[in-house]
Amino acid sequence: MNEPITVRVQNEDFDVTAELQSLRLLSKKVGAVVSFVGIVRDLNEGANVATLYLEHYPGMTESSISAIVNEAFQRWDLLGATVIHRIGPLEPSDQIVLVAVSSSHRGAAFQSCEFIMDYL
Repeated sequence: MNEPITVRVQNEDFDVTAELQSLRLLSKKVGAVVSFVGIVRDLNEGANVATLYLEHYPGMTESSISAIVNEAFQRWDLLGATVIHRIGPLEPSDQIVLVAVSSSHRGAAFQSCEFIMDYL
C-alpha cells in the first residue's frame, strides 16, 4: 500500500496522471480526488518571464510542507495527500507545483486542497 502523505521537492517534472492514480488507489473509501497544478506563466505583473529559478532549504522546505499537510489531515477527513514542488530552472508552461488530496467526500477534498495551496 502507498503512504497516505507524499511530499517531494524536486528538479524533475512530475506525471499528474500517475500521482492522481496513486491517491485514487489508496483505499476503496476514496470518493473524491481534487488537485491543483501550478504552471509557470510567461508574464508576471506585466514583465516577460523567460526563466524562473526556484531555490529551497533542503529539509526545512519538506518539513514545512509536511506540517501544513498534517494540519489539513487534522482539519478534514482525508485519505491521502500529495504535494510536489519543483525547484531549479523553470520556463513558461512548465509545471511548478502539484497539490492533490483524496477523501471520501468532495467537500473535504476541495477545502483541504485549497488550504494547502494557499499555504504554498
